[in-house]
Amino acid sequence: MVEQTVEMDAVFQALAHGARREMVGRLAGGELTVGELAEPLEMSLAAASKHVKVLERAGLVRRTVEGRRHVCQLEPGPLVSAATWLRFYEGFWADRLDALNTLFRSELDSKEEKR
Repeated sequence: MVEQTVEMDAVFQALAHGARREMVGRLAGGELTVGELAEPLEMSLAAASKHVKVLERAGLVRRTVEGRRHVCQLEPGPLVSAATWLRFYEGFWADRLDALNTLFRSELDSKEEKR
C-alpha cells in the first residue's frame, strides 16, 4: 500500500503542472520527440527535458534515444491507476453535489412560493 501511495503521489505531482499535462495529452496521439513536445509550449529543449524527466519518474512516459533524438512514448498504466482512484471518489462527490442541487432547488421553490 505504501509503494502504491508513493507511485500515486508521483503521478499527481507530475500532472500538477500544465506543461506536463499538455505533454501527456499530446503523447496520447503517439510518439513525439522532446523537441516536438517543447515546440508548442514555447520552452527550451532543456526545460522540456526536465518536464519529461518528471513524467518518466512518475512512470507516465518512456524515453528512448535514437542517435540525437529523444523519443517519448506515453505509458498509460499509471494514468489508469489514478483514474481508478478518482473514480472511487466520484460517487461520493456525485452524491454531495446531488444533495446540494436538491437544497438549492428547495430554496428556490420556497422563495417562489413566498412571492
